[in-house]
Order: sequence, then structure tokens, then C-alpha cells
Amino acid sequence: MEIIKAQNIVRSFKLGSGEKLDVLKDISVSVPKNTLAILKGPSGSGKTTLMNIMGGLDAPNGGTMFFDGKDIYSRSATDIDELRRKDFGFVFQSVSLIPIMTVYENVEFSLRLSGFKGDREERVMRCLSLVGLDARSDHMPQELSGGEQQRVAIARAIAHSPRVIFADEPTAELDSQTAIHVVSLFKELVEREHVTIVMTTHDVSLMSAGDVVYSIENGVIIESEA
Repeated sequence: MEIIKAQNIVRSFKLGSGEKLDVLKDISVSVPKNTLAILKGPSGSGKTTLMNIMGGLDAPNGGTMFFDGKDIYSRSATDIDELRRKDFGFVFQSVSLIPIMTVYENVEFSLRLSGFKGDREERVMRCLSLVGLDARSDHMPQELSGGEQQRVAIARAIAHSPRVIFADEPTAELDSQTAIHVVSLFKELVEREHVTIVMTTHDVSLMSAGDVVYSIENGVIIESEA
């Protein structure tokens, strides 16, 4: 059963000249629960725009975006914000760790923002253990490699037990071997944390890892693999 479903999504932007730029053109995709779904395509293809609409960050001009059977954008702004805080997690190309906080504090801070009610220390350390960084919990972000920083960002994204993680080009700044390790980690998290992950990438070497793969070019789906 799908947890995310886009139906006839259209998104356009007005340019300074008054012209309209059509970024997404009648996009329809389905993401089953507990899978790693990959949106692949070159820069400017529309994959990040589609992910932002899936994650409640940007409303479409037309079509319907469903999460767990309910239209995301039929909800109030407050409800959408709540959805992003509790049900969704985000990993971006730029890890955006807080430089004055330790690894532990960066992950724990996300629990505070989400209103997590459980044992925060236990949850933070479990998440750091899942990404192989529990021994570095007291380190500062600048003391870590790029790959380690991205793993902290992943731990932060999963800490509040979201149902879906959206990862936008999470391996773009990493070397190929580290990128493969990050995607392998995503596969492990799908299985161990029962989370759905939607990831964008232009790296063809990572495509085989996806349970579902959608190819996007010029704002349209040109191929799907499941």
C-alpha cells in the first residue's frame, strides 16, 4: 500500500519577465510503505520540486498530493507544519548541522523540536548507533568528515521516528564509496526502523538500490521501475 501518492501534480513559477516556467507537468507517482524510493534525473529536471511538494514544503498549482490517503494540501497550514514536525524527516545536500552543538546535541535538538515524549538520551544514542557514530557523540561537527556529518544528519532526521524521510541529493558532496555507504544505511533503516525513504539523485550508480525508481526529465516521468 502506498504511503505517498502524487496525482496529476503541476507546478509552475512566474519569472521576472512575467513568463511562466513549467517545472512539473502532470506528474503521478506512488511510493509504497517501508521502501526506498529514488527520484532520479539531471539538474533542473524537477525532482527536488516534486520532493518539496511531497514533503509539505511547497504547494502545487494543480493535482493532489496524498499522505496516508489524505490530501496534504487540503489541511490547514498548522496541520501541515505538524505533519512536517512529527511524520516527516528531512536530509539535505547541505547537512546544516549546528556548529556550536555536539553530535549528541544536534540529534537531541530535533527531539525537542518534535515534542518527543520518550527517553531522549536512549533515543539519541540508538540513532547514533544505527549510523555508527555513537562513539563520537561528544564531537563537534567540524571534527567529523563529510560522510560522518551526513550520517549525523540522518540520525537527526530519524530521531523522532518519522514515517517518511525525504533526502534531497544526500550523497552529492560525497565520494562514491561514502555515497554507497549512505545508501546502504538507508536500506538498513527501511528494514530496522520501518521508515519510508524518498531520495533524489543524479548518480546512476545508486539507482539499483531503490525499491522503486522514477526517472524525471523536463518535469515529466519518463520511466518507472519497481
